Amino acid sequence: MIPNRRDFISKAPAVAVVAASAATGAAALTDSEQQDQPGGSRHRPHKETHWPGGEPPDNPLFSPIVTFGDLVFISGIGAHFEGDITAHTDHVLNEVERYLEAVGSSMEKVLKVNVYLNSLDDYDAMNAVFLGRFGDRPGVRTTIAAAAGIPGDSLVEIDCIACR
Repeated sequence: MIPNRRDFISKAPAVAVVAASAATGAAALTDSEQQDQPGGSRHRPHKETHWPGGEPPDNPLFSPIVTFGDLVFISGIGAHFEGDITAHTDHVLNEVERYLEAVGSSMEKVLKVNVYLNSLDDYDAMNAVFLGRFGDRPGVRTTIAAAAGIPGDSLVEIDCIACR
């Protein structure tokens, strides 16, 4: 029995560890045995950076594709050429698809999409191109108009999170 609150607080972390270990059966495993278990350090996900074309630039400002285990993070992709919102959206979505496929994912495995528009006036036209590109059960999406515009004069920029 723990006679007072201070004793309880000082002993609570140890009690919790013992209880959790008993529940999972992990207390009797050595470090090397734990590494061989699912979730052990040999199986822990780690961050990997992927570069279209293979090699990173000399001084990268950001990574275009990062994976962490089965999660895939695609940085914002814009369209930096003359054209309307339809051409820009189509180009960006094709690039997103290419990046996803390069790391073993697909548009159907996208969980979250952020769409940044240069102008909300382009919302309907962007949606017309966007519709159906992520399968019949698309991930969640946020769409905003960037107050100062999109860098590089793109009319749209899109980033996403997917699984493999």
